[in-house]
Amino acid sequence: METLTAAQIAGQAGLEDWRVVRGALRTSFATPDMSAGAELVRRVVEAANEANHHPDLGVRYSRVLVDLVTHDAGGLTLKDVEMARTISDIAAGFGLRAEPEVRQVLEVCVDALDIDAVRPFWEAVTGFDVDEAGNLVDTATGSGSLWFQQMDAPRPQRNRLHVDIDVPLEVVEGRLAAALDAGGVLVSASSAPAFWVLADPEGNEACLSTSAGRD
Repeated sequence: METLTAAQIAGQAGLEDWRVVRGALRTSFATPDMSAGAELVRRVVEAANEANHHPDLGVRYSRVLVDLVTHDAGGLTLKDVEMARTISDIAAGFGLRAEPEVRQVLEVCVDALDIDAVRPFWEAVTGFDVDEAGNLVDTATGSGSLWFQQMDAPRPQRNRLHVDIDVPLEVVEGRLAAALDAGGVLVSASSAPAFWVLADPEGNEACLSTSAGRD
């Protein structure tokens, strides 16, 4: 099945509850308690089994987290769009409110001259699996990932480990403003809206990223 870009996903109707964050359709539904969340999950699982297309689900006391991606296609497809609409309908039937703006993905980035030499260390200390792109992912719980950025020359004057925070597009301006108000520095906006590079008062860097501008 053909994969869809973030821009193509944004052009689909019926996805108001969802955002593309780090290559997946993601949302959260606020629930009054865990029992309500469990009931939502039960109905979503039934629908997923009927469609033979299964989301990743996480139940918290006050919300249910849902991630969709077509793994065998290596990206987002119309299957995910259709399942997202179905899940939104189920949640609406329970009177639950979507809160896609709370979803984000934290990724640690390792800058390396020799990625093949550096990767085994990080694989060992994290216990993560190597994916097809040569990066490390927590396939067991989905709790984190590391990607390796190729450097052309040593860069001792800057940190070589930084954090990427992927957020929905409507969240990023508030995050940027808050970071600057907290003493941060805008290092570069040349790749915005794909990402902005920020630094704390001591020069440690973080990138605020969105799915926009990447197609």
